[in-house]
Parts: sequence; structure tokens; C-alpha cells
Amino acid sequence: MLPLDTALLFFAASVALALAPGPDNIFVLTQSALHGRLAGLFVTLGLCTGVMLHTAAVALGVAALFAASALAFTVLKVLGALYLLYLAWQAFRAGACALDGSGATAPRRAQLYARGVLMSTTNPKVAIFFLAFLPQFADPARGPLTLQLLLLGALFMLSALLVFSAIAWSSGTLGARLRRSPRAQLILNRVAGTVFAGLALKLATASR
Repeated sequence: MLPLDTALLFFAASVALALAPGPDNIFVLTQSALHGRLAGLFVTLGLCTGVMLHTAAVALGVAALFAASALAFTVLKVLGALYLLYLAWQAFRAGACALDGSGATAPRRAQLYARGVLMSTTNPKVAIFFLAFLPQFADPARGPLTLQLLLLGALFMLSALLVFSAIAWSSGTLGARLRRSPRAQLILNRVAGTVFAGLALKLATASR
């Protein structure tokens, strides 16, 4: 099992990492500002699901394949970049939604959740980060490594859930005001599209 001091140190480090500006919290910020608090929360749940999958991969040793195989890394990187470009294209072509949120461009909750899952699972840098970060807090002398890694992953997911939910809640308040103006929503869509395109470029040019 994990000692309390190790768990607290890992949790503090995880919160700091979640607060640092990056693709995931920018993704939550733009989606909740565009579509409301619930949109950001469903994206957050998707991202946390991705964290669970990455944790399981590390615990089972699957992520080591992506760290060792240039081909596997490249394939996953390309898939992630293509998906982000698809989101950018959707954002650039989107118009303003109706004030009641019934506009055709508002994504369903299941779509938002799926976006979060894909955003996390198709990023090979996340897999390699987990492969490098989690084992630093595990110790074979304290029991099975698989169980320790799963517990660490659960703590990381909790930190991400708390931080990203706070981001979604606060940006959703601002988004609710901005959506009253069709022009403001068009600007937000363009900003979101630019962010997605920029993230796609960053991911496509990432090296192992």
C-alpha cells in the first residue's frame, strides 16, 4: 500500500500538473465557455476516463510498447492530430447556437464525453508521461506494483477531476454571458478552432 506521505506528495504534484496550462485544461475551458458548465463537466469526465485507461496501460506494461516503438508512437500521434484537426474544422464552420441551447451546433453530452476520452487516449505524450511519472512513487518493497500504480492513477484522476471541474464551472459562468451575443459566440468558436489546430500542430510535431 501507499504511505500517507507518499500519497499526499503525489496528489499535490498531480494538482500542480493539472493547473499548469496545457491541452487538457484549455480543452475544458473552451468547451465549457462555448456550451456551458455541463459541457465542460462531461469533457472532464471523458478526460478522466482517459486517465483511467492510461493508468491501466502503465500498470499492465502496455505503455512500454509506445515508449519503445517509434511506429506505435507515430501512429497514435497522427490519429490524435487528425482528431484535433477535425474538432478545429467543426469549430470554424459552426454558427451561433440559439439562446436556449437548442442550436444544431451544440454537441450532445455523449459527444462531449467521447471528445474528452479521445483527447486523452490519442495523445502518446500522456502515455509516456504516465510511464515516467507514476513509477517514481511506487516501491516494490511496499507490495504489488500493479496495485500501487492503480492507486496512484486513481489519485491523479481525482486531482484532474477537481481541477478541471473548477475550470469548467468558472468558465461556464463567463460563457453563459457571452453566448447571449451571437457575435461573441462566433468569436469563441474561432478561438476554439485555433486552439484545436494549434494543439494538433503541437502533437503532430511532438517527438519521443
